[in-house]
Amino acid sequence: FAPDQLINLELMSNVKPAVNQIEVSPWYQEKDEVRFAQEQDVQVEAWAPFAEGKHHIFTDPTIAAIGEKYGKTNGQVILRWLLQRGIVAIPKSVHKERMAENFDVFDFELSDEDMATMASLDKHESQFFDHRDPTAIVSIFGQSLRALRS
Repeated sequence: FAPDQLINLELMSNVKPAVNQIEVSPWYQEKDEVRFAQEQDVQVEAWAPFAEGKHHIFTDPTIAAIGEKYGKTNGQVILRWLLQRGIVAIPKSVHKERMAENFDVFDFELSDEDMATMASLDKHESQFFDHRDPTAIVSIFGQSLRALRS
């Protein structure tokens, strides 16, 4: 939920959400949305933290340079960056070795400089669709706005 939707949900249902899952990755950082949720004591969970590999996220040289300092992969740097921002991530993997790699992010901490470098990667655009476009949202469910009205 975007901030306006999040507050609307709380006001209309009298139930404060515990978690808000939003698209957050190095390419789409949602800084204002994350800040708002955290100010409301709502835990942010990153949806698509690896942007499904778009824009070569697993081989990006900027992220790789950070990882080299710590002996970590791009994926581990991304997960650590999210953790340090207070964001929960549940990365998808079907590979046992990647699952183990994803857990191996608690033995290092990114410096303030590295966090700033990661912040500079924001492309300020969804890697998938416009989350505020009703037509895009309806199409996810395999329908059209016209079908909903009938």
